[in-house]
Amino acid sequence: MRQLPDHEIIKIISSASEELLVKDKKLFENLSACINDLIINDFERLVSLLYRMDVNEKKLEYLLAQQPGTDAADSIAALVIERQLQKIKSRQENRRDINDVTDEEKW
Repeated sequence: MRQLPDHEIIKIISSASEELLVKDKKLFENLSACINDLIINDFERLVSLLYRMDVNEKKLEYLLAQQPGTDAADSIAALVIERQLQKIKSRQENRRDINDVTDEEKW
């Protein structure tokens, strides 16, 4: 498997739509395979990526401890997707319609 640069991995996941993140099994499988490769070959890079994607470290540790028989790459991929869905939801909730801006707030 060709290893993508960190910024490409983040870009692909960050730009994925909510529907794609939820329904595209191939995206999940590819993400999981990439994470598995990083676990085996470059764990420090994986940690750096998870930090940059703002995946909750405590939640990850808890999840891995509670599911010892589960594939760690699948668990991490699920957390990455969950975090991206949270970001999408947050952006949608905080987006302000241009018509909602008062004259005082306009530049």
